[in-house]
Amino acid sequence: MKAVQRQGATSSHSVRGVNYSTSPLLASKTPPWRSRFLVLLVGIGFLALSGRALYVQVLESDFFQKKGEERYASTVQLPASRGRILDRHGQVLAISVNAPTISVNPQQFKANDEQKRALVSLLRMPLKEFNAKLDDGGAYVVLKRQIDDGLAQQIRALKVKGLTIEPGYIRRYPENEAAAHVVGFTDIEDKGQEGIELTFQRQLQGHGGSRGVVKDRLGRVVEELGEPVDPRDGRDVQLTIDSQVQALAYQRIRDAVQEHKAKAGSVVVLDAQSGEILALANYPSYLPGERRNLTGSQLRNRAITDVFEPGSTVKPFIVSMALEKGLVKPDTVLDTRPFKVGPLLVNDGSHQHDALTVAQVIQKSSNVGTVKMSQRLDNKEMGEMLAELGFGTKPQIGFPGAATGKLRPWKTWKPVEKATMSYGYGLSASLLQIARAYTAIARDGELAPLSLIKGEEALPPVRIFEPETARTMRQLLRGTVSKEGTAPLAQPVGYSAGGKTGTAEKQEGRGYNSDKHRAWFSGISPIDNPRVVVAVMIDEPTGVYFGGLVAAPVFKVVVEQALRTLNVPPDLEVKAPAVTAQTNPPTRRKPLAVARADDSASPQAAH
Repeated sequence: MKAVQRQGATSSHSVRGVNYSTSPLLASKTPPWRSRFLVLLVGIGFLALSGRALYVQVLESDFFQKKGEERYASTVQLPASRGRILDRHGQVLAISVNAPTISVNPQQFKANDEQKRALVSLLRMPLKEFNAKLDDGGAYVVLKRQIDDGLAQQIRALKVKGLTIEPGYIRRYPENEAAAHVVGFTDIEDKGQEGIELTFQRQLQGHGGSRGVVKDRLGRVVEELGEPVDPRDGRDVQLTIDSQVQALAYQRIRDAVQEHKAKAGSVVVLDAQSGEILALANYPSYLPGERRNLTGSQLRNRAITDVFEPGSTVKPFIVSMALEKGLVKPDTVLDTRPFKVGPLLVNDGSHQHDALTVAQVIQKSSNVGTVKMSQRLDNKEMGEMLAELGFGTKPQIGFPGAATGKLRPWKTWKPVEKATMSYGYGLSASLLQIARAYTAIARDGELAPLSLIKGEEALPPVRIFEPETARTMRQLLRGTVSKEGTAPLAQPVGYSAGGKTGTAEKQEGRGYNSDKHRAWFSGISPIDNPRVVVAVMIDEPTGVYFGGLVAAPVFKVVVEQALRTLNVPPDLEVKAPAVTAQTNPPTRRKPLAVARADDSASPQAAH
């Protein structure tokens, strides 16, 4: 036993006594370059870390500070309310109302099945579309823009995590299509695109504000930072438009266009004394808040942008100039048989007369009589008079797209051109320009400056005729609405009136289309103390197309309703209608005599 223990001890001692230095593996020396390489790597790493620290903490500290703050601090934009558009009495034509935007952070969105169903239902969004937005992968997704404020409150009550209700506004237009061409509209970003919204974009838009906030990881605001910058709302714009007159004019022109199956129609109503625009109505129109699939013909304000040869509505100015120069008097008799001016045969179509007085020339709308008077006028006098009336000059009302029209320089006129221009061919004007020209007759010879903005400093009036000349012409214009005139249907109930009809074929290319016409009527009421000038144009009426039958009835109703709205007392006795025992009213017949008497020059002959 002792021998065994001694042998084990000897064996153990021999293990512990091994000389490791004699091991070939352990005895090998490590190359010096290895240690140096490791030291170099450590040094490079240290330098890299030091450089990065210098870059982050010194060179780009502001950038990284901002990035860090963005994780908890952000700026909330505070939108400004767009200014209102008002009529002359303060009635709202356009206003901004609260319309928040609903957005979501998909990374933070949390909602149970009940909340999700309620949210999708309130947003009126298909569940598939909703899920697709959540799967977008970004941190900000708009679910719905410009929703009703009441709906936003219902969504807020759901308390869905990751959902944000951002403040915003939407534009509302209480007068809808009646005033659409005047007011215009804004786009999704609340920028004006048409009408007054576009013209006064800078004044109406306002300036947004902002405030700094701290948000938690769920995007909820937990603290405000610094002083907020309050939004500055846009300024209101007040127009000269009377919303009641505008609505009445729109309704009447709409009914007339539909009744005569016409292409379009326009009405202009001016304050006869101040030149303020009370109504600019067009049909077809559009709803400013619903503008899908609109065409250019619906959007443009035809009363301002469209120009046409004014036809017989020019005749009163030629006659006025002849009266002004003492060349004729109202009872002067003129030979009105057809005659030639160069190659042009001037005639009165189907209503020929051998002789007419100057008063009858207006009443019957004689082309021959008007040309005879124009031949007595100097080219310069006639040309300057038409230019001073505003023909060939863009109306200064600050409205986009206002047309200039066309008036040839008088020095270039040939005898034929002068003759045709005297009854409205060879020059062009918008309906607004024609209406303004009639203010020279309504204001005792002074042309009124036009204005569309209430309180805007007006330009001084321009004297065209002497007061006596204008008063005489107003009395002559009464003959047009008499039973013997071309437009008895234009006579308003209870108010004296006078005006001039117009009917002409439409120009297409270098010629005229005998199947397409424009019918118009421009006039004044009351005659002795004019308050309104009303101009009406109906484009391409079908069937009956004479101005005395198509446009004159619109003038009548618009004048009646406008003067009542403006509290103008009647100046004519109103007779009570006779009471009969008839149960069924008689069928209304078109007055054929009026149709025969209405002025309708042949533009083919005129050119």
